[in-house]
Amino acid sequence: MGDDNEWLKLPVDQKCEHKLWKARLSGYEDALKIFQKIKDEKSPEWSKFLGLIKKFVTDSNAVVQLKGLEAALVYVENAHVAGKTTGEVVSGVVSKVFNQPKAKAKELGIEICLMYIEIEKGEAVQEELLKGLDNKNPKIIVACIETLRKALSEFGSKIILLKPIIKVLPKLFESREKAVRDEAKLIAVEIYRWIRDALRPPLQNINSVQLKELEEEWVKLPTGAPKPSRFLRSQQELEAKLEQPQSAGGDAEGGGDDGDEVPQIDAYELLEAVEVLSKLPKDFYDKIEAKKWQERKEALEAVEVLVKNPKLEAGDYADLVKALKKVVGKDTNVMLVALAAKCLTGLAVGLRKKFGQYAGHVVPTILEKFKEKKPQVVQALQEAIDAIFLTTTLQNISEDVLAVMDNKNPTIKQQTSLFIARSFRHCTASTLPKSLLKPFCAALLKHINDSAPEVRDAAFEALGTALKVVGEKAVNPFLADVDKLKLDKIKECSEKVELIHGKKAGLAAEKKEFKPLPGRAAAASGAAGDKDTKDITAPKPGPLKKAPTAKVGGPPKKGKPAAPGGTGSTGTKNKKGLETKEIVEAELSIEVCEEKASAVLPPTCIQLLDSSNWKERLACMEEFQKAVELMERAEMPCQSLVRMLAKKPGWKETNFQVMQMKLHIVALIAQKGNFSKTSAQIVLDGLVDKIGDVKCGNNAKEAMTAIAEACMLPWTAEQVMSMAFSQKNPKNQSETLNWLSNAIKEFGFSGLNVKAFISNVKTALAATNPAVRTSAITLLGVMYLYVGPSLRMFFEDEKPALLSQIDAEFEKMQGQSPPAPTRGISKHTTSGIDEGEDGEEPDDGGNDVVDLLPRTEISDKITSELVSKIGDKNWKIRKEGLDEVAGIINEAKFIQPNIGELPTALKGRLNDSNKILVQQTLNILQQLAVAMGPNIKQHVKNLGIPVITVLGDSKNNVRAAALATVNAWAEQTGMKEWLEGEDLSEELKKENPFLRQELLGWLAEKLPTLRSTPTDLILCVPHLYSCLEDRNGDVRKKAQDALPFFMMHLGYEKMAKATGKLKPTSKDQVLAMLEKAKANMPAKPAAPAKAVSKPMGGSAPTKFQPASAPVEESVSSTIETKPDPKKAKTQGASSKTKVLKWNFTTPRDEYIEQLKTQMSSCVAKWLQDEMFHSDFQHHNKALAVMVDHLESEKEGVIGCLDLILKWLTLRFFDTNTSVLMKALEYLKLLFTLLSEEEYHLTESEASSFIPYLIVKVGEPKDVIRRDVRAILNRMCLVYPASKMFLFIMEGTKSKNSTQRAECLEELGCLVESYGMNVCQPTPGKALKEIAIHIGDRDNAVRNAALNTIVTVYNVHGDQVFKLIGNLSEKDMSMLEERIKRSAKRPSTAPMKQVEEKPQRIQGINSNANMLRKGPAEDMSSKLNQARSMSGHPEAAQMVRREFQLDLDEIENDNGTVRCEMPELVQHKLDDIFEPVLIPEPKIRAVSPHFDDMHSNTASTINFIISQVASGDISTSIQALTQIDEVLRQEDKAEAMSGHIDQFLIATFMQLRLIYNTHMADEKLEKDEIIKLYSCIIGNMISLFQIESLAREASTGVLKDLMHGLITLMLDSRIEDLEEGQQVIRSVNLLVVKVLEKSDQTNILSALLVLLQDSLLATASSPKFSELVMKCLWRMVRLLPDTINSINLDRILLDIHIFMKVFPKEKLKQCKSEFPIRTLKTLLHTLCKLKGPKILDHLTMIDNKNESELEAHLCRMMKHSMDQTGNKSDKETEKGASRIDEKSSKAKVNDFLAEIFKKIGSKENTKEGLAELYEYKKKYSDADIEPFLKNSSQFFQSYVERGLRVIEMEREGKGRIPTSTGISPQMEVTCVPTPTSTVSSIGNTNGEEVGPSVYLERLKILRQRCGLDNTKQDDRPPLTSLLSKPAIPPVASSTDMLHSKLSQLRESREQHQHSALDSNQTHCAGTLTSSSTTNIDDLKKRLERIKSSRK
Repeated sequence: MGDDNEWLKLPVDQKCEHKLWKARLSGYEDALKIFQKIKDEKSPEWSKFLGLIKKFVTDSNAVVQLKGLEAALVYVENAHVAGKTTGEVVSGVVSKVFNQPKAKAKELGIEICLMYIEIEKGEAVQEELLKGLDNKNPKIIVACIETLRKALSEFGSKIILLKPIIKVLPKLFESREKAVRDEAKLIAVEIYRWIRDALRPPLQNINSVQLKELEEEWVKLPTGAPKPSRFLRSQQELEAKLEQPQSAGGDAEGGGDDGDEVPQIDAYELLEAVEVLSKLPKDFYDKIEAKKWQERKEALEAVEVLVKNPKLEAGDYADLVKALKKVVGKDTNVMLVALAAKCLTGLAVGLRKKFGQYAGHVVPTILEKFKEKKPQVVQALQEAIDAIFLTTTLQNISEDVLAVMDNKNPTIKQQTSLFIARSFRHCTASTLPKSLLKPFCAALLKHINDSAPEVRDAAFEALGTALKVVGEKAVNPFLADVDKLKLDKIKECSEKVELIHGKKAGLAAEKKEFKPLPGRAAAASGAAGDKDTKDITAPKPGPLKKAPTAKVGGPPKKGKPAAPGGTGSTGTKNKKGLETKEIVEAELSIEVCEEKASAVLPPTCIQLLDSSNWKERLACMEEFQKAVELMERAEMPCQSLVRMLAKKPGWKETNFQVMQMKLHIVALIAQKGNFSKTSAQIVLDGLVDKIGDVKCGNNAKEAMTAIAEACMLPWTAEQVMSMAFSQKNPKNQSETLNWLSNAIKEFGFSGLNVKAFISNVKTALAATNPAVRTSAITLLGVMYLYVGPSLRMFFEDEKPALLSQIDAEFEKMQGQSPPAPTRGISKHTTSGIDEGEDGEEPDDGGNDVVDLLPRTEISDKITSELVSKIGDKNWKIRKEGLDEVAGIINEAKFIQPNIGELPTALKGRLNDSNKILVQQTLNILQQLAVAMGPNIKQHVKNLGIPVITVLGDSKNNVRAAALATVNAWAEQTGMKEWLEGEDLSEELKKENPFLRQELLGWLAEKLPTLRSTPTDLILCVPHLYSCLEDRNGDVRKKAQDALPFFMMHLGYEKMAKATGKLKPTSKDQVLAMLEKAKANMPAKPAAPAKAVSKPMGGSAPTKFQPASAPVEESVSSTIETKPDPKKAKTQGASSKTKVLKWNFTTPRDEYIEQLKTQMSSCVAKWLQDEMFHSDFQHHNKALAVMVDHLESEKEGVIGCLDLILKWLTLRFFDTNTSVLMKALEYLKLLFTLLSEEEYHLTESEASSFIPYLIVKVGEPKDVIRRDVRAILNRMCLVYPASKMFLFIMEGTKSKNSTQRAECLEELGCLVESYGMNVCQPTPGKALKEIAIHIGDRDNAVRNAALNTIVTVYNVHGDQVFKLIGNLSEKDMSMLEERIKRSAKRPSTAPMKQVEEKPQRIQGINSNANMLRKGPAEDMSSKLNQARSMSGHPEAAQMVRREFQLDLDEIENDNGTVRCEMPELVQHKLDDIFEPVLIPEPKIRAVSPHFDDMHSNTASTINFIISQVASGDISTSIQALTQIDEVLRQEDKAEAMSGHIDQFLIATFMQLRLIYNTHMADEKLEKDEIIKLYSCIIGNMISLFQIESLAREASTGVLKDLMHGLITLMLDSRIEDLEEGQQVIRSVNLLVVKVLEKSDQTNILSALLVLLQDSLLATASSPKFSELVMKCLWRMVRLLPDTINSINLDRILLDIHIFMKVFPKEKLKQCKSEFPIRTLKTLLHTLCKLKGPKILDHLTMIDNKNESELEAHLCRMMKHSMDQTGNKSDKETEKGASRIDEKSSKAKVNDFLAEIFKKIGSKENTKEGLAELYEYKKKYSDADIEPFLKNSSQFFQSYVERGLRVIEMEREGKGRIPTSTGISPQMEVTCVPTPTSTVSSIGNTNGEEVGPSVYLERLKILRQRCGLDNTKQDDRPPLTSLLSKPAIPPVASSTDMLHSKLSQLRESREQHQHSALDSNQTHCAGTLTSSSTTNIDDLKKRLERIKSSRK
C-alpha cells in the first residue's frame, strides 16, 4: 500500500501528471486552491501550470476531469499568461469535454470558452469552435453551436465575428441530426437579434419550412437594439467609467449606442460576389444601339436581371455604364430611361465603392434628365442618383452638381436641390466642410429667391438640412443677407429633418454639452459615413483626411482636425461659450453699454472718461485698468467696456499717455474676457489708426495681437488689412504689414485668406512710399515660408526691379522652415475660421495656394474630334492627338478638374501597342497632375490605376516613366485614394513579376510616410503573401522589404491572422518571416524609413577589415565605449529592415546569401569567393588563409568576429570531416587570440555561434568531440561561464545521446571550476534538469549525469539532495551509491583543497560568484595584465574602463587558478591560462605616453586609483599611500570629489583579490597581506571621516563595500594570522564610520539590498546575514537624528521590494527570527518618527494597494494611535498611586518616559541610568515594569545591570574612567592610525597600585573595545563593535576586577546571539570619554602589552 500512496509526497504539478487518477484528482484540487489564493495575476506561480492546463480539461477520468475543468476555469480567469493556452485548451474542450454525458462538464467547458473570450482571445476560441462544427459527433457540433450562441448573446456581434458563422449556417440547417438543426435555428435567431435583416440574403436558399419557422421566431424578437451583457477585460474598466455619463447623457447616449451597434454587420459583407460582365448577352452592345425600342428594352431587361444580384464582382464596367448613360441621356423612350436608371441603381448598389469611378460621368446626365415629368421616371432617376451618391462623396461630384444648379429648367433645379438635401443627410460636420458648404449655399441662396415655389421649397429644405448637419455657427456666415422670414423658414425645415446618422452631427453643433466618447467617431460616419470620408477631393485635403478621427476631442467643428493641444474637451470648454457669443452678440446701443459698464466700473471712472483735463482722464484709465484686471471672464461685458473706451474723445485722444493706457486696456479686455467680433469691430478702426503712431504704435500692435487671439488671426488680419488700405496714411499701412508679418509667425498660417492679402500686397507694392513697399516685401517673405515658391506666380507681372527685390527676399527665406505657432493654438484647433492646413500631407500649404490660382476650363478644347484622333487606328494620328493635348495643357498651365472625355481617351493609350505613345501618354499624365493639382484625385480610379498596370510592362524605360507618373500623381493626391477599394489589391494579384516588384517597391517607399492606416490595405495582404513565395527572386525580395511597412499599419496580429488561409507549409514560412519583420517594424508616424546607410561599414577590402576601429580598441576589451564596427554593421543592416536572425536547424539559402552580402565589405573578394564556394576544398583553402593571417590581421578579425563565427557555423553543417577539423583548429587559435586580447563576446555573437558548436559535441568521432570541448573551455575566457551554462544546458535536451552525455560532463566541469553560482537560472532548477538524465536509457548519459551531480556534491555537500528535489527510488539509490564510491576513491590532497575552498568561500560569499574563473567580462585576465604593467598609463585607462562593467560579475581569481592548475590536469584547463601570463611586451609599446597621463589632477587620480586594484601588492600599497596623503590634507582632499565611487570600487576589488587570490597563495608573505589590509582600512577610515566625500558613495558601491568588509570580518583565515585580530577590529571601526558618515539613504538602501541578497543566497552563511542586520540596527538607532536627511520614498521602495521577495510567510520560515524583527523594528521606528505622514512616502511603489508594506504601515499607525490613547493611562496607574499624592499620573508617566528616552539614546545613556537609579531610590516601590516589558530581553538586562553597576559605584571606592574605544595601531601602516585617548588611570583612595593591576584594568578596557588579550587556541567569538552591548562604566576596587572579567566574557558570548532591539547601544559610539590623559604614556603601555603577547 505504501507504494500506492507515494504520490502524496509529490509536488502539485507532478501530481497533476501522475498516472493514478487519485493523484491527479488530488493535484487538481490542490491546484484549484493555489489558483484561488494567488492574488497577483502576473505571479510566477501561474507559469508553472502553463503546460498542464490542457491536461486538466482532457483528463481521461470523468470525475477527475470535472475537477480539472473547475481548476482550469479559475486559471483562465485569473492568470495573466492564460491567453497562451487558448488554442490547445479550447480544442481539448471541443474534442474531449463536449462529448461527455455529464451536463456539468459541458457547462464548465462552455464557461472556459467564454472566459477565454473575456480575456481577449475571442478569435482563437471562435476558430476552434468553428473547426468543431466539422466533427462527426453531433454532440460536439451542438455544444459548439451553443457556445457560439452564448458568446454572441453575451459579448455581442463586435467581439464574435458573424461572417464565418453565417457562412456555415445553411450547411447546419441541412444536417440529418434534429438536435443540430434546432441549435442552428436558435443561433440564427440570436444572430438576427444583432444584425436584423442583413441575415435574410445569406439564408434565402434554405428549406422554406425552416425559413418560415425562423420568420415566426424573428417577429417575436424585441425591436430595441441589443446590448452586450458581458465585456472583455479591456472594456470592463471603460464600461465602469461610461456608466455615469450614460445616465446623464440620456437620449444622445442611447442614439450613440444604436449607431455603434446596428451598422456593425452589413448584409453586403456577408454575401458572395457574383460575376455578371461575362453573363451579358453577346449582342448586348449592338442591341442597345438598335433602332427598335423593343430590342433596346430586351438588352436592358437582361442587364436588370443580372444587376439584381446584391453584390457584384469588381470588373471593368466602363462600357456598360457608358451604354446605360447614353440611354438615360439620349433615349426618347421614357420607359427605357427609367429602365436604364434602374440598371444603374443595381450596379451602384452591387458594386458600392467600386462604382465610384463612374459616378462623375453619370451624375450630370441623370440630373439633366430630371426635366422629365413622369413620376415613374423621376422616381427611377432619384433612386439611381441616391444609390450613386453612396458610392462616392459629395466632394467628388460637387462640380457636376453645381454646374446643373444654374440650369433654367425649374424641375431640374428643384430635383437637384432635393438631391443635395438628401445628400447632406448622409454627411456629418466633418464630411461637409466649409469649402464644400460655401459654393452649395451660394447656389441654394439663388434658388430661395426663384420665381417657382417648388424650387424655393427644395432650396429651403437643402439649406435646412445643412443647418441641421453642421449647426448654425457654420452656416450663419453664408446666410448673412437672408431676410428674417426666409431664415425662419430655413430653421423650420431644419427642425423637420431626420438625419441618417442619428442626430449626432446636429447635436454636436447645437447642444454644446454633448461630448463625444472615444470611439464614437466611427459610429458617426456609420455605414455610409465611411463612404463620405474616403476620397474627398476638396481643394484642401488636410482636414478632411482626418475628419472622422477629429471628432473625438470635442464637438466637430467645420472639419477642422482637433489637432495638437485641442484634443481634450478642456481645449474646447472655455471657448464654447465664447464662440456662441461671436455669432449671438448683437451690437448693443450706447445706453445699454453705459448701463452694463457702470455695473462693473467705479462711478468716477465713467464720469471722467470725457473730462477735458488729461490728468483726470489718465486717472480714470488707471481705475479702468484696475477694474478690468480684477474682473472674472464670465462677468466682463467686453462690448460695453470697449464702447466706453471709444466714447468721445475715443481714438482721437490727444494725450499719448492716456492713449497708451487705453490701448493697453483693450488688449487686457481681449485677453481676459469673452471677446467677440462685434467688440473687435468697435476698436479695430481706432487701432489701425494708431498703429503708425511713434509712441502708441506698440500698444496698438499688442491690442491687435490680443484681438487676433480672441477672434482668430484670419478674420482679424482681413479686417485690419482692409482698414489700413482704405486710408491714406503710409505709416499705418507699413506698420500694419509689419504687424501681420509678425502675427503670421506667431499664429501660424492656418486658415489665412491669401487671396485677400495678395490684392492688398499688390497695392502696397505699387505705393509711392518706400517703407510700405519694404514692409510688403517682408510680409511676402514670411508668407513664402508657409506657401512656398508658388507664391511668386502672383507677382510675375510686377516691374523687374521690384521682382528682383521680392526674389532676394525669397532667397533669404530659402531652406528655412516656418516657426512653430506660439499663439492661438488651442483656439485654432477648436474653431477654425477656415479649413486647417494641418492635415496629413506635408505639402498642404503648397496645395492651399495652388488652389488660389486662376484655373482654366479646358473641357471645351477636348472636342470629340480630338478624342477620336487619340483613338485612331493610325499611330501617327494618335500621336498628333496626344501632341495637341500636351499643347493644350501647357498653354493653360493650371486647369479645372473637368476635362470631358479625355480620361477615357488617355486610358486607351496606356496599353497602346506603340511603346513610344505609351511613354508620351505617361508624360501627359504627369503634366496633367501638376496642372490640375489636388483635384486630380477624381481621376485616380479611372486613370491612376491603369498607370499602375503599366508598371508590369516588360520595357525598363516604360516602367520607369510609369513609376514617375504614379509618383507625380501621388504627390498631388496623397496615398489614400490609391489604397482605397480593391483596385490596388487587384493589380497586386496579377502574376506579373515586373508589376509585382515595381508595385511592392513603390508601396515600401510610400507606406512609411502615411500617418493613418488605409482602410483597404488589408486586402493586399493575401497577395503580398503569395509574392513572398513567388517564383521570381526579385519579387520575393521586394515583398520581404515591404512586409514591415504593411505590419506597421496593420499590426502583427492582423497579419498573422491573414495567414490562416494559406497552406500549412506556406503558413509556417510566412509566419517565420512575419516574426522577423516584427523585429524590424518601424514606428508608425515615421517619415520614410528608407535605409540610407550601406548594410555594413564598408571599407577597402583587405582580408578582414572592420570599419575603422580606433587603435586603442586592440588593447582594450570594453566594447561599450568604442564606435564598434560590428554594431555599425548590424545597425546598418537592420536599417535595411530585413536582417534575418541567425537561427535555424539547417541553414537556408537566404541565410547564406545574407552572410555573403554582409561579408562583402569586410573580406577581400577572392577570399569571399573561396569561402562561399560550393566545393569543400575551397573552404579548406580559405581556412588555411584565415589561420595564416589570424595574428597579422587580428584587429580586422575582431571587427568582423560575428560574421566569421557565423560562417564557421555554416561549416558545422558540412559533411566533410577535413573542413570540420580545420574549422575547429581555427576556432582554438581564434579563442586563444581573443582571450589574449581580452575580448568579450557579445550576446548576439554568442547566440549565433555557441548552440551550433554544442551540436558538434555529439559527433561520433572522438577527436572532434575533444576539440569541441577544448574550444568550449577556452570560450569561458571570453564569455561568462554562467551564460555558457545555459547554452550547454540546452544541449542536454538533444536527441543525440552522445551530445547529451558530453554536455552533462561539460556542466560538471563548469561547476567544478566555477562553483555553484555558475548554475543558471538557479542551482535548484539546473540540478533538477540534470537529475532527470539519471533515468536516461543511454548508459553514457546516465553516468555523465551521475558524475556531474557527484561533482556538485563535492563542491556543495549534502545540500545537493535538497536542490535536486524528488527522485525516483531507483535513481536516488544509483546516486547515493555513486557518491559513496567517489568518497572511497583516494583523492590527492591538493584536489581536496580545491574542493573544500569553494565550499567555504561560497558559504561566506553569496553575493559575488567569486569562484568563477576568468571570463573576460569577469576581468581576471585583464587584472593580471594590469598588475604586471602597473607602472604604465594604459593600465590606468583599462582599469577605469572596468568600472563601467557590472562589478558583481567581476571575479578576480586567476591568481588562485595559477597556483592550482597543476592539480587540475585532467580538465585540460592549463592551456587556457597561458595568455594571462605573458602581457609584458605591451608595456614597452605604450610607455611613451606616460607623461600625458599626468597632465591634470583628475587623470592622475584616475591613474592612482586604477593601481589600487593592482594584483601587485607593492603597487597597490604605493597607490594607497598616495591617496592617503591627499585625504589627510584638508585643502587637497576635495580633489578626490567625483572619484569616490571609483576609489571604493577599486578598493573592494582589491579586497576580493586578496580574499580569493593572495590569501590562497602559499608563496606570499602573510605580513604583506596584513600590510595591504592595514593600508586599505586606514585609507577608508580617513575617507569616511570627511563627511562631504563619504556622502558621495552611491548605493551599489556601498552595498559591495559592506559586502566586502563583512566578508573580511568573517574570514577565519585572517584570525589565524598574528595581526589578524587587529585587522578585524579595525574593520569594525571602519564599518561604524561607514554607517555614520555615508549618505544615510544610500547606506540604508544598500544594507536592505544586501540583507535581501544574503537571505536569498542558499550558500550564504547565517553569520553574514546576522552582521548585516546588526548594521541595520545600528542605522535604526541613528534614525532619530538622520530622519530628515533621508529619502524615505526610496527606503520604503526598498522595503517594499524586500517584502515582495520575502513575504511575511517566507520570513517566518527563516531559521532565525532576526530578519522579521529587524524589518519590524525599522518600520516601527520610521512610523514612530514620521507618524501618519509616512503613508505619503509610498510614491515610488507602483501598485501600492497590492503592497504588503502599505498594509503593514497602516496596521502600525492604527496600533500606535490606540496605544497612545489608553496605554499611557493604564501603565502608570500602578506606580502613580505610590508616589506623592500631588504628582498626577501623567506627570510620573512623562518623567519615566523621559528617563527611558535618555537611556535609549547613545549620548545620554549614562545620565538616564543615573536618573533612574535616583528615582528608584526615592520611590523604592515604584514600578518600572510597564516600560521594560515591551523592550527586548537584552535591553531589560542592560538596564538592570546598569543600575547594579551604579549601586556598586556609589558604594564602592575605586573608579575606573573609560576610554572611547581603541583603534589598534598596526605594525606596518601606511597611514597614521587614529589612536584614541585614554584618561590616566588613578586610584581614588591613594593606595599604591602594582603593575599587575594596571595590566588587569587594561585587559578589561581592551576586552570592552573588542581587542583581544590572549592567544586563544579556539577561535575567538566573532563579535565586533557592532554586536557588542554597551557596558556602562564600571568603577570598582582592585579585587573586583577578576570576577568582572569573566562576567564580561560571558555577556559577550551571550549577546552574540541575542536579538538586539532598537534600543541597543554600542560601545564605539556610546562610551563617554574623559580624555585628559597623557597619550605617550598610553602608547608605551600598549607597546608593552603587545610585546608581552608576542
